[in-house]
Amino acid sequence: MEFDIRPAKDEEMGQLGLMGSYSYAGAFGDGEDNVVATSTKAEWTLCAFDDAVRTDKDQATMATSFCAFPFTTRVNGNAMAMAGISTVGTRPEYRRMGLLRKIMTRAFAEQRDRGQTIAGLWASQAAIYQRYGFTHAGLNRNYAVDTVDIQLAADPANAALTQPVVNRYTPAQGLDAAREVYKNFIAQRTGYLHRGKSLWLNSTLDETTPDGPVYIAIAGSLHAPLGYVVYTLRANLVDNRARAQEIKIRDFAWLDLASYQSLWRFIGKHDLVGRVTWANAPMDDPALALFQEPRMLHSQDTEASWWRIVDVAGALSQRGYDVEADINIGVAGDDLAKWNNGCWRLSTEEGGAKASVAASSKSADVTLSVKSLTSLFCGMYRARDLANWGLIDGDASAITRLDRLMATQYAPHCPDHY
Repeated sequence: MEFDIRPAKDEEMGQLGLMGSYSYAGAFGDGEDNVVATSTKAEWTLCAFDDAVRTDKDQATMATSFCAFPFTTRVNGNAMAMAGISTVGTRPEYRRMGLLRKIMTRAFAEQRDRGQTIAGLWASQAAIYQRYGFTHAGLNRNYAVDTVDIQLAADPANAALTQPVVNRYTPAQGLDAAREVYKNFIAQRTGYLHRGKSLWLNSTLDETTPDGPVYIAIAGSLHAPLGYVVYTLRANLVDNRARAQEIKIRDFAWLDLASYQSLWRFIGKHDLVGRVTWANAPMDDPALALFQEPRMLHSQDTEASWWRIVDVAGALSQRGYDVEADINIGVAGDDLAKWNNGCWRLSTEEGGAKASVAASSKSADVTLSVKSLTSLFCGMYRARDLANWGLIDGDASAITRLDRLMATQYAPHCPDHY
């Protein structure tokens, strides 16, 4: 059986919609014109077609779907081009034929040519994508707290902080202020996407869901915003006769501790709310350190986005660093992106602000897989942990140098599902 692997044509995008509808069981809508099809350009796709089996429109049948959004993300303070992989699915009758592996192999080569040195995705099943070198690039911290338990602990170190005023706005009123905060909030972080207005409106501020109207609470003012929280509010969702309402936090960003505290206190003033949920807080969110009773947050970590380095030399040279170092990194076993294999000399100068990468004929100071390198690259794991687990080869001094070099200022996180 032969397959034609190519981008879908405009007139075939209805098949992409139907593939997404079936693969995700209607989670993103049914029919040819669901959000899977309408939010994706044909040029972003790479699919496998069976020309021998025709659809009712006399088109070749789409056996496997795949697309990659052209995103820009942050990596320890630097902007990097990323391929955001989505809408991956195979019709059951074409599964176990290796079609996705063929597509991934070609996609990585094309992404490298486009300068997309890393790829990211949200894994429907982790086992599928770990085969292709993807690894955790953060976790979602989930909170579920009653407003009566939103009480912050007194700390003499920040007792004198001036708490900014918080006001509630509609998305139309608060969007520009929130975008300004978000831009500053993500500047030194890792994993956050550069959001265009369409991503704000179609994801963060989407009002077509059953959650109801969307609100933006701004700390500070519209002209000088210091933080925001995007949330929804709905009645009769909590089994509490006095406080049956629920707030769902969608997005939360802050520029200082006082604005973070004031936004939580604003949420806590909703006396009829018996449950506040935040399903995508970052791993290093400070709530557990600030709440009087942190256990009442009912904190739980779940899987979030996954990353894979597509081009080792390009990715290492574009990432942000905080220290000067010189180290030879050996990468082995990458059969999907063989250009990554070998020894790479990574040198950083000017306090880490300038980085260069070149192939090296010297012996590697450390050797690891592209998957392990990706987990270091994004700040998910420390080199010492990977060494303790047997996932890095190298002496203790090299492991220590690699740890210092790959440290990120913040834990990796991506609040946007794609």
